[in-house]
This record gives sequence, structure tokens and C-alpha cells, in this order.
Amino acid sequence: MAFIRKKPREQQLQLYSRERFSLLLLNLEEYYFEQHTANHIQHKGNRNERKIRGSLKICSKSVIFEPDAISQPIIKIPLRDCIKIGKHGENGASRHFAKAVPGGISLIFSQVYFIKEHNIVAPYKTERGTMEYVFELDVSGKVDDVVETLLQTPVVQITLQDVRRIYKRRHGLMPLGLEVFCTEDDLCSDIYLKFYEPQDRDDLYFYIATYLEHHVAERSAESYTLQWQRGHLSNYQYLLHLNSLADRSCNDLSQYPVFPWVVSDYSSPELDLSNPGTFRDLSKPVGALNKERLERLLARYQEMPEPKFMYGSHYSSPGYVLFYLVRIAPEYMLCLQNGRFDNADRMFNSIAETWKNCLDGATDFKELIPEFYGDDISFLINSLKLDLGKRQGGQMVDDVKLPPWARSPEDFLRKSREALESSYVSEHLHEWIDLVFGYKQKGGDAVGAHNVFHPLTYEGGVDLNSMEDPDEKVAVLTQILEFGQTPKQLFATPHPRRITPRFKSGSQPSSCNASTADSPERRRLTRLPLDAVSPGEESFEDLTEESRTLAWSNITKLQLYEQHRIHKEAVTGIAVSCNGSSVFTTSQDSTLKMFSKESKMLQRSISFSNMALSSCLLLPGDGTVISSSWDNNVYFYSVAFGRRQDTLMGHDDAVSKICWLDSRLYSASWDSTVKVWSGVPPEMSAARRHQFDLLAELEHDVGVDTISLNAAGTLLVSGTREGTVTIWDLTTATMLHQIPCHSGTVCDTAFSPDSRHVLSTGEDGCLNVIDVQTGMLISSMTSDEPQRCFIWDGNSVLSGSQSGELLVWDLLGGRSTDRIRGHAGAVTCMWMNEQCSSVITGGEDRQITFWKLQY
Repeated sequence: MAFIRKKPREQQLQLYSRERFSLLLLNLEEYYFEQHTANHIQHKGNRNERKIRGSLKICSKSVIFEPDAISQPIIKIPLRDCIKIGKHGENGASRHFAKAVPGGISLIFSQVYFIKEHNIVAPYKTERGTMEYVFELDVSGKVDDVVETLLQTPVVQITLQDVRRIYKRRHGLMPLGLEVFCTEDDLCSDIYLKFYEPQDRDDLYFYIATYLEHHVAERSAESYTLQWQRGHLSNYQYLLHLNSLADRSCNDLSQYPVFPWVVSDYSSPELDLSNPGTFRDLSKPVGALNKERLERLLARYQEMPEPKFMYGSHYSSPGYVLFYLVRIAPEYMLCLQNGRFDNADRMFNSIAETWKNCLDGATDFKELIPEFYGDDISFLINSLKLDLGKRQGGQMVDDVKLPPWARSPEDFLRKSREALESSYVSEHLHEWIDLVFGYKQKGGDAVGAHNVFHPLTYEGGVDLNSMEDPDEKVAVLTQILEFGQTPKQLFATPHPRRITPRFKSGSQPSSCNASTADSPERRRLTRLPLDAVSPGEESFEDLTEESRTLAWSNITKLQLYEQHRIHKEAVTGIAVSCNGSSVFTTSQDSTLKMFSKESKMLQRSISFSNMALSSCLLLPGDGTVISSSWDNNVYFYSVAFGRRQDTLMGHDDAVSKICWLDSRLYSASWDSTVKVWSGVPPEMSAARRHQFDLLAELEHDVGVDTISLNAAGTLLVSGTREGTVTIWDLTTATMLHQIPCHSGTVCDTAFSPDSRHVLSTGEDGCLNVIDVQTGMLISSMTSDEPQRCFIWDGNSVLSGSQSGELLVWDLLGGRSTDRIRGHAGAVTCMWMNEQCSSVITGGEDRQITFWKLQY
């Protein structure tokens, strides 16, 4: 209800007693030009004249006289009903006046409206027949200018320091709107401007945004999706954000925010939110909820010529909005209905009746508005004591009748909000979003979902600029503005579901080896369906989980405490023994090195070939280190025996990254493949060497630079040189999603601990979050340099940059929160322990750096 100032009831009543004229008295596309202090000259039967003091408003389609005395009605004379307009007495005295009125304007007309007599908001009174009214201007010299006056738009001055936000908006399905939000105590807290040309709108937006100190452009829908999925935005808040992004505003009745009906039970004495039967099916539009009605609509749809549509009315229009808000916005309803309220039996009388009509009515498919889930009850009660008519049963229309389970209007709104935020709605809200804001809004998916509305409700359904006939253009624009507009499409792919508590149980990667995703002692490989990829078992004690949460909340307090230069070239991989005493590193100098944290001494240096090693990991038990090499091989080194144990020659080009889980080796290569091997260590078999069988080969179009596993080992994500991120189902060795989300090489990838999301970084400086279930890019942040490697907990990210800094990112806030200087060159790899309290990084400066949290 942003278009109505929220005031206490007493102030609202005082407002109605003071302010009588408003722009709502004007017609569509009518403009207010100017006003003049004047007297309305009335005659009596004996030709004695009576003067009524007031102001004369000159508009583009009418003349409006507002008397100073509130007992007198406002007079509105449509120009289309005027027979003659001119200076009074210029053709001699009229039959109603004995003499001419100096400074008077004469209007002879056939119809006049009387509005707000005794300042009561009520349907307009109409008087027909030939009449003459004379208005005497205080400034008589203005008479000649009134009819041909220039447009003098009233000016409201707002300083830029009072502007909080400014957004481009769509109006009439065209990019012509601009919404300005100011400070609450400003003269105009919200202003919605409509332009004639998109370029004019864009120019003003640029000028204002340029001079605003803290202007932030409206974020993408995907950035809010991540916050909503992870429970940092409520369903109510998320829907408000989506409505705003779809150019729907409380300041535009033609595009008012749309909210869903979520409850279907309005007859029970108690509202049972644990019963799925309490809720409406959110996968269907309102028009498809009644099977019998839908069958009739589909039969008509099949017989209809092109362009076909299933519903002749929309789920959101100015009429529907004012249907709900008539008790607090009566003047808006009178403006829309040409001075009348609707029939009393068709008013918003009862919640249950309204829901029933939406289910059974032949042309009623309306959804709800945000007020049904807010905290302002004024739209449910007739606090202004409006005369809204008498129903057929004889009862007057007054307050809205509530369902039996609501004890009061406050209780109704509270329980409605609880229903909106319930587990059932949280698990199914994405289905409704697909219909209203998503991929089921248009095309074949809309047909399949029975979600097709009139073509004029869609953006691009008509080109108003190409219409040459002005009457046709006005008619089409009127239909667009008054009969409903489909929101701007925000999502072209299925919307991700929310991560409700039922899906939140998950486990963190094991710290024993950052490349193995998890140790087999903690997790066994399972075959989970895609919609339940989060492992359901508890992996660590609550104390460990609490320590991780505390550590990540203090990650900006990470402090460098040791640096050691043990390589001659860039460090490429880090693995740490489970007891934390030994650190293994690989480098482009072709060596694998073993460093003791306790003695701070280099203990071993091993060379397998004369080419760079690209990554390393420790097998469970800390007995074997595996290293990948640019010479196309994977090397196995026995820590106990101090020698190379085995060599896997599995690729035709450099091996770029390896992972291990449950006796399976995953190797990525520049030969455009990722290979899955069954590898049995010698200590687990009678053989003296590893036994390898190729289980699967995941083919790519270009070289693969990085891979990661989810915690359960059911999914793998790969990143290529051309910027493509691919998610694979390892249970079937099939591709689930391929997302070209980077320009240039993908530097690093990793699943979130709950396996719901993938984070990737690239040479383009972008950090992208992808929803695993749908493949949707739901968040993207940009850095001024590439982030070469990272660790994350699903909400926060610690990344290593090209310049050698560690950056802390708040994914939900969409920004970098801290920078920590560490290396003299790019940070190329990093490791974090299980408690998230210690970090080791390697860089192009040939150093390994040890970090600790100090808090």
C-alpha cells in the first residue's frame, strides 16, 4: 500500500477532512494544468447571484471546481460534454444572468458530476441536461489564457541527499517507468514517473544515479535466490524482491506485487499447518485448481483461433488490487469505476467467499497481494465508515468476514504469514515462481502448465510504437493498464527449491586431504537421487560443527604466522596428514616435498619426472601420497617405504587435478577427459602394486583444468579452459548440467557442504554459484582479479587471488568483506583443517604459508 500513506486512523480521518481534490479525480491519460482562485456564480430564481468561493482546476479533459466549504460538492465538468466555453457575456447576457460577469468564464454543457458532498467519499452524483456554469477568476486578465494555457507541471523539489534508491521500471509493458524512493519524512517518500521515451527515462536515471553517494543498482534475481535457499530471506521477503525485479511496485496499480493463495481451508475452526490438505496446490495456476472448470476452459481453448489463450482475465489487475483495498483506497476505486463502487454482492465481503469464487468462478483467477501476509489490518476493516452498499440479504457491506480459524484481523494476518513461511510452502513455492516469474510463464511450458493468458498481458505481445491510429493505441494501452500484465520473466530454467530443514543435514569435507572430498571412514558411497543429493547422515559431533561455524564467522581474523620457501617454482598442491604433523606439497619444479610442521624442516624431496606436478592428495591412513603430473601420469608414493610405489599412465595430455574417494581415483586432464578409476592399494590386496580398472570416461570438448567431488561421491563438477562448468552424475556417468559461466579458464570448483550448490572461480574474476538440481546460475560476484583457489562453507568464501592476497567473501551479501596480504605472487592452492582454524596456502612465490585464526 505504498500509494497510500500509512497513518493512524485519527490522522487518516483528519486527512480526508482536509484534502478533497486529488489526481484520482482525473481520467486515464488526463493531465492537470493549473488552478485559479475563483468564485462559482450561482443564480436564484429572482436572478440574485450567489458566490461560492473555491479554486478552479484546469485539466486536459475536464474542468474541476473545488469549493472551500466542505459542505459543497466538488464539481467536475468533462470537456467532452461541453457545448460552449468562453468569456462570459461576450455575446451579451445569457438567459440565466441579467448581466455579464466581469472576469467570468462560461461553460455550457450537458453533464456534470458532483463529488464528495459534505466531504463524504461516495459514488459520484450525475446531473444531465443543458446547463450553464460561470466561474469568476480573481485575476480577470487570465480569462483569455485559461482555455489555451500551457502545460505547467506542479513542481516538487527533492534534494539528492534525500534519495535512497532509484530503479528503472516497466510501465504499460514498455521501459518507460522510473521509481524514486526518498527518506520517509520527505515531502514525497515514493515517486513513480512515466516517460514518453525510454531514452529520456534512461538519461534521468543516469544523471540521478551518478550523483547519489551510495547508489547501488538493483541486484539480480539469482543473488536473492541463494539467500532465500539458505534461509537468510523469508518467503515473504523473497517474493517482494522478485516482484520488484519484475517491475511490479506498490506505486503502480497496473503492476501491483502479486502473492499466491497458499491456504485452501477457510472453513475449519482451526488451521492445521501440518496437514498438506490445508494448502493450495502451488504447482498450478488458480485457473487450473478446479478440474471441471479447467476442462471447460481447455475445450474453449482448443476451438479458439490464434492467438489462443486459456484465461480471458488475469491473476493481477488494478481492479483486483482495489477489490482488496477498497476500504482504505475508496477514491481509487471510484476513479477506476467512473465514480461508482462495485455491486455490493461483488465486493470483498468474505475471505472464504473470495476463495470459493476463485475456485469456481468462470472468469475469476485472481491471486493475492502482499497485504494478506503483512501486519496492517486496515484493508480488512471499514474504519472510514464508507457506504459500500447493501447486499441482497439486506446486510450492509462493512468489515471483511474472516474464516473460523481467525479470531481477529490480527490473528488472520499472523496465521496467513505462518502459512506462507511453513515447511509445505517452502518446499513448493518454487513451483509457483515457475508459473509467475519463471520458465512456465510463456511458450510450450506455459501451455503444459495450463498457464496461458491473453497475448496483451505479456511483454512483447504488442508494439504500441508501431500503431498509427491514436484511438487504437489508446484502446490497447487501456487494456494493458486495466486488465492485467504478466510480470517480467526472471527465470528461463526451473527455479531451485528451498533448502528446508529436511534437506539441511549435511557434512563437511574431511580436512585430512583437501582433494579427496571426504575420507571413506566417515562416508560410504551412496546412490542418492538428484533431488536428495545432500548426505543425510551426521558426520561430526555437534562440538566440531559449532567450532567450524565460529571459525567461519571470524575468518577475517586469520593471521599469518609462518612462511617457508621449499620449492624452486610455484606450489601447485597441498596435502596434510590427519595428525597435522606432515605437510606434502607439489610444485612446477617437478618435485613432491614432505615438510615437518613440528621441526619446521624439510624432510623429503622426491622427483618423479622432469615435468611439473599439478596436484597431490593423501590416501586414508596417510601411507600413500598421489601426485598428478604434466607428463600425463599419476604417481603413487609410499611414505613408509620412501619410494615410488606405482605409476598410472592414464591420459594423453597433462593431468591437471586428481580426487580420491572410496577406493576410486578421479583424474582430470588437458586431453579433454575426466576418468574414473577403481584403485585398490597394495595393502588392501595380495598384489604388490595398485590395481586399476577404468570405470568411466567423462568427455569434454576442451581441456579440463579442475574437478571436485561432492561429499557423498555421487556428483562431480569439472571446469574447462573455455569457461564451462559441468556437473556430472557419477552413478550413471552422465552429464546433468553444462553451464558456460566464465570467459576464460575455470580456476577452481567445489561443492557446498550440503551438495546443493557449486562455486566456481575463473580467470575473468567471477565467483559463480550454481544450483545443482536445476543448473541455474543463482549468484555471481566479480573481483578485480582472478581468484585462483578457494575454500567455502556454503555462505562465506576464503579465496586466493592473483596478486597474492586472501579475500573473504560474503556470498549472501554479494561482496568482499576483507583482504589479507600473504604472498608475493598468485595464491595457487590452499588447505583448511577440519575445525577451520588453520589454513595453509601455496603460491607462485614458491612459499607455503601457515595461517591461524586469532579470536
